[in-house]
Amino acid sequence: LLLPPTFPSSCLHIRVSIFPPFNLIALFHLFCGVLLNPLEQRLHWHCHQGLLYSFHERHRSTFISTMSYSWVGAPTEFNGTSPLGGDSTNENLNQWYQSGDQAYILIASAMVLIMIPGLGFLYSGLARRKSALSMIWACMASCSVITFQWYFWGYSLAFSDYATNGFIGDLQKFGLMKTLGAPSPGSPLIPELLYAFYQMQFCAVTAAIVVGAVAERGRLIPCMVFIFFWATLVYCPVACWVWGANGWAFSWGVLDYAGGGPVEIVSGMSALAYSMILGRRQEKMMLNFRPHNVSLITLGTVFLWFGWLGFNGGSAFGANLRATMACWNSNLTAMFAAIAWVVLDWRLARKWSMVGWCSGTISGLVAATPASGFITPWASVVLGITTGIVCNFATKIKFWIRIDDAMDVFAEHGVAGMVGLFFNGIFAASYIIGLDGVNNGIDGGWIQHNWKQLYMQIAYIAAVTAYSFVISAAIAFVINKIPGLHLRASEEAELLGMDDDQLGEFAYDYVEVRRDYLAWTPARDQPETADHQIPQGDRHGIPQHSQMLEGKAPSESDSQGNEHTGIGGDRHAVAYEKAEREQRTLDG
Repeated sequence: LLLPPTFPSSCLHIRVSIFPPFNLIALFHLFCGVLLNPLEQRLHWHCHQGLLYSFHERHRSTFISTMSYSWVGAPTEFNGTSPLGGDSTNENLNQWYQSGDQAYILIASAMVLIMIPGLGFLYSGLARRKSALSMIWACMASCSVITFQWYFWGYSLAFSDYATNGFIGDLQKFGLMKTLGAPSPGSPLIPELLYAFYQMQFCAVTAAIVVGAVAERGRLIPCMVFIFFWATLVYCPVACWVWGANGWAFSWGVLDYAGGGPVEIVSGMSALAYSMILGRRQEKMMLNFRPHNVSLITLGTVFLWFGWLGFNGGSAFGANLRATMACWNSNLTAMFAAIAWVVLDWRLARKWSMVGWCSGTISGLVAATPASGFITPWASVVLGITTGIVCNFATKIKFWIRIDDAMDVFAEHGVAGMVGLFFNGIFAASYIIGLDGVNNGIDGGWIQHNWKQLYMQIAYIAAVTAYSFVISAAIAFVINKIPGLHLRASEEAELLGMDDDQLGEFAYDYVEVRRDYLAWTPARDQPETADHQIPQGDRHGIPQHSQMLEGKAPSESDSQGNEHTGIGGDRHAVAYEKAEREQRTLDG
């Protein structure tokens, strides 16, 4: 076959059948592809039990092979002479990369971005109706703050390869200076400009996780001020430690695939620190209340699940086998963690919990974040079961330390991130790491007799945990002392709801929000007058709510005989209290 002289210099692979009619179809497909898409580098057409014909401009030869794809890396090896990748006015900077890898990471970036409204929906459903919209606003506004911070100096502080201190970058790449077409510090498969964009989504998601700490009692603008300085002083240094070319954890050999440290432990510990400075909510027994919209929680979880496949899969920085393995491991870990979580919830209430399934799925995805690109599928199953059990019990820690972590950020992100990093020290496998075609020769964990890897992982976990909690608490404490930037809303604002107090808009109809507010206001003996349009019972709350707000124990059952702890049908809290009473009886 003779090709036109202008045919592209790259290889063109077509799988065709040994039967003549299918040969004609293949040639027709080739002809149409050349005419309709002359700039396409590769064209693949697959038929079962066929032969592979390769046509190349230089050799114009035909050969037979049993393989349909052969990855050869970038079209041209980077010459390393320019920090920008070259002069785009005189040469094609795209020559250093595969277009498929770039397209994949662009799509993965968009998938990670979807996680931010997913977190907003999740937090909104977990909150009460009167504060539902404020949680969505906090997540979306934090994305705006991080986008500015990352462009301004965040990327440079996290990933500038000019700094050699191992702790934090410098400002050589301030405002994305010297950031264009050179291979990224994370992988030679993609340009640095794309890498910076992808990593910005990571920082934005981490910030959105942290703002769950403001639930139902925190002012929004002081929280956004906190997020800016938190990203600068907490997230960027930790990201530099483990992902920076000169970071101390990276140089030491710590294994953290997609952010068990900078994303998960940092978000969990930072949210815990912010909640500690913010203080507990005023209402008694608030931690036993049910979420107001489980459907919204499920929707947010599905958004997170979808985005997490771009989060973990994209961290291979190319469309390769390691990305596929990371997606497989993420799904396995998430689903087995969900199973473990709902089974543990069932033992208390003898009912299946949708919120439990969502919590287990999220904790599994979190644990897969540092581990999905290092461990085997069977190890992911073990990781999922372990994470579901550990994180389910970790939700009780906030009661012991008396910190109102309303969204369980510490249990589902901080603890799960620690579990995933710990598993890397045991189950990491070098042949999984090398599936991207770039990171060959990296040692695995205990299963490959690399005994020192586990204590390196533990030391890294301890360093990130201590640093993120202490610095986050210090930032929140200082901001809280600045006039006009106090973190907490007033007690009346808490009763009214953050939507009305902070936004003036509502996720639901105002009448429904108002009824919710009135129901949770202490009952008062005031006569019903003609100027009121709301019945006295609705206007002044119900006795059980008043008892709770006054610090009294609510009755075991209401007039209808529905068992509750302040709100009808809270079966999980009831079952938990019953178990405690039975245990005290046995101990007595």
